[in-house]
Amino acid sequence: MTAVTPDTYYGPDFGALLEQDPEIAGLLVSELDRQRSGLQLIASENQTSPAVLAALGSTLSNKYAEGYPHARYYGGCAEVDKVEDLAIARAKALFGAEHANVQPHSGASANLAVYGAFAAPGDTVLAMSLDHGGHLTHGFKVSFSGKWFNAVHYGVSQETEDIDYDQVEKLAKEHRPKIILAGGSAIPRLIDFERFRAIADEVGAIFWVDAAHFIGLVAGKVIPSPVPHADVVSFTTHKVLRGPRGGAIVCKEEHAKKIDRAVFPMMQGGPLMHGVAGKAVNFAECATPAYQAYAQGVLDNARVLADTLGELGIRPITGGTDTHLSLHDLRGVGVTGVDAEARCDAAGIVLNKNAIPFDPEKPNVASGIRVGSPSVTTQGMGTEEMRTVAQLIHRAVTEGDADPEHAVTREVRGQVTELLTSFPAYPEPAAR
Repeated sequence: MTAVTPDTYYGPDFGALLEQDPEIAGLLVSELDRQRSGLQLIASENQTSPAVLAALGSTLSNKYAEGYPHARYYGGCAEVDKVEDLAIARAKALFGAEHANVQPHSGASANLAVYGAFAAPGDTVLAMSLDHGGHLTHGFKVSFSGKWFNAVHYGVSQETEDIDYDQVEKLAKEHRPKIILAGGSAIPRLIDFERFRAIADEVGAIFWVDAAHFIGLVAGKVIPSPVPHADVVSFTTHKVLRGPRGGAIVCKEEHAKKIDRAVFPMMQGGPLMHGVAGKAVNFAECATPAYQAYAQGVLDNARVLADTLGELGIRPITGGTDTHLSLHDLRGVGVTGVDAEARCDAAGIVLNKNAIPFDPEKPNVASGIRVGSPSVTTQGMGTEEMRTVAQLIHRAVTEGDADPEHAVTREVRGQVTELLTSFPAYPEPAAR
């Protein structure tokens, strides 16, 4: 087990936590061990920096700061105003945006605010279908977005498995939506923002991009930005961006008041100021050459991982990836997504089952898996390691078992452990 010391990524007061609540302290250590002992390939996860963790564990958590900088509803906000001003300025500079709101508690909260700013209950929204790569908050029936709005969905072409832009245009002209939404949770290819912008202009719709998954690649300047084309861009800060768990919104100046009023007071109360501080730290990190090199590494690693899995018979949807993630069809190896996830988990490989376009299986079974490169790239792995990782995934899926004691599964887990000795998550201080 990881040595329990005050500087083991829990902040300066971990010793106090250990003394007061050893049960929770032990679980924090166990989770660190879990992150260190497996290959973390969930596309929506990353390992944020110790500097961001320090901000999250700070006394800013104590401050109620309802409102916006220099216009709060509570006293004593002079210092947190400076924090939020920095976070806003850094977000605008990083993304070349006219306005930024850094208060959303999550990506879903940010999306809720965008709906609140531009639509009323019953309005029509055109977005990508969840089973083709969209997101729950893009009008899926169990989400508030599907309950409150008339959601019309586009999908991918059966031939290319990429977004069917002709269908988008046809549906937009037919339904005249208030909002056209691009983005999702399992889209491996770049999105044609210019085409979406033209369609939105033709029907008089707001063009919104949910960039939660790929915004870190935009920050790293390795893929095109949606910001010049979209009216509003929402995103999370904890995926490729590698910041704290949370959300943010950037938009054109003409929409600034609508967005701010939708975040507060319409959708949220006081912001989480320790989270806002973590976002500020993260935005500064993302503005460095080191982060740009990291983003390029994420892209290179994802491509090699996708291509190698394909060579091994686990076909990548669309034939590959332009981003940090790839979606793979398991039908060629005769394994379902739920079984592949369980077999990999037993072997120390953490990824997720995922529906593929036109999937014959139910979502809780699925015919595919989704793999991402952000975390392993943070740990320093490169393209050679990705070829090894792909081979380990293939063996775990096709020869392994959900039983950790299965002979092949144990062998793969041993190889995972050996690989991680050279690329640990959160290395001990002496190893830095």
